[in-house]
Amino acid sequence: MALSFPDLSGAALDDLVEKLTHYAISNGLVIYPPDFKVYQPSVAPVTLYPTPFPRAQFHKGVDISTRFNDLYSRVVVDKSWLKEVIADLSKYDRDFTGMLYKTYLEAEPKIVQPVSLGLFRSDYMLDTVSNSIKQVEFNTVSVSFGGLSPKVGQLHSFLNSQGLYGTPQYYQETDLPTSQSTDGLANGLFEAVKYYETSEKTASTIVLFVVQPGERNVFDQRAIEYSLFAKGVKSERVDFDKIISSVKVDSSHKLFYKEQEVAVVYYRSAYAPSEYNHPDSWKARLLLETTKAIKCPSLLVQLSGAKKVQQLLTDRAVLEKYGFADEELLSTFVQIYPLDASEQGQLAKKLAFEHPERFVLKPQREGGGNNVYKEDIPGFLRSLDEKEWGAYILMELIVPAVHDNKILRNGDVLNEGIVSELGVFGTLLFNETDGTILRNDYAGYLLRSKTSTSNEGGVAAGFGCVDSLYLHD
Repeated sequence: MALSFPDLSGAALDDLVEKLTHYAISNGLVIYPPDFKVYQPSVAPVTLYPTPFPRAQFHKGVDISTRFNDLYSRVVVDKSWLKEVIADLSKYDRDFTGMLYKTYLEAEPKIVQPVSLGLFRSDYMLDTVSNSIKQVEFNTVSVSFGGLSPKVGQLHSFLNSQGLYGTPQYYQETDLPTSQSTDGLANGLFEAVKYYETSEKTASTIVLFVVQPGERNVFDQRAIEYSLFAKGVKSERVDFDKIISSVKVDSSHKLFYKEQEVAVVYYRSAYAPSEYNHPDSWKARLLLETTKAIKCPSLLVQLSGAKKVQQLLTDRAVLEKYGFADEELLSTFVQIYPLDASEQGQLAKKLAFEHPERFVLKPQREGGGNNVYKEDIPGFLRSLDEKEWGAYILMELIVPAVHDNKILRNGDVLNEGIVSELGVFGTLLFNETDGTILRNDYAGYLLRSKTSTSNEGGVAAGFGCVDSLYLHD
């Protein structure tokens, strides 16, 4: 049975907020606000208390993380199937999925590096109907907050150990796990660098972070960079729209930045259409894809994270093809429908208009703020030509618990109740051509929460906050 949340108010709550703020700033649990100056970070939106989560369901998410990594590697290696799926999807989403696919097809005959690195995150909500975790999505590009997640666990453990939740300690320390995601993700990058240096018989290479200009979540990224540096690997950062003017490729297809050989290109950008507005954006993506540097992710790995692929992988027959049709994975899926001309697609269109309150409509987009929920679905679909509906999937809503936690955002304490999403990180180094898996590791966790009145959950997009776990039986 889970403990209730600490009941703090008045001076005790003010004291907690002050000490939380000081700890967060002192330990880099920060983010830039909109329109920031470089010297003006602020405390990242965060919960005051850790949020309860069933111990067995948390460990289930951890235990299956490497199997999801393996599953997606097999999808990528099965190029004919994946290309067929993406080619069909591209008809509906020409401007983004279509362009990613077009760029891949152009790169395909010139690809000289078959080894690829995935830094993945499988997101779950605890469904109160089944009391089990259900997968929200599987992320294959630019997974965020692995650098801040450990700091939230450390923050809540510190506040608990100081008696600020209740004396002597409100929670048992063994029930407050701290994520190892900073080092876990850095380890994935490190292993890719070591593989590259061994195979290319070189040394002193770098990881090139490809980032958004004016990145507000830079401290999350820097934490991984600093962990990587502690292992002896240097990183550099370059804006996505400055790639063409900043890098060089030699006659053996090796990539260089500021005269330094690049072992790994790590994308913390390039996942949204708005990032491809520069005239050289697609040219840059093509250029990087055809170098010897290991991509994290490659174009094909990024495309494997499409919502359409997630929808197809909920089909037992598809999972059986890849050898993963077991109840442990299947039990994490909710019903996901296409919105196409298939029999399932026709059923989905009927459900979307007759029972929209049961569903969320998702496009092929990342980063928060793109989904359409419940009663908004029929009107949104009517606003589109029906030919465009195929760009979306209709996903059964998960029914999460609402917890009485509080969020600290911009100095204000929000007390509206929260719902939470568990992200489980994994790293995968594998050969896209022959399927050889070189490394497959669990890499820590993230808990994100949002006010229960908010549909969207992106922290950087302004919808949610970072949180940590209180495990209970």
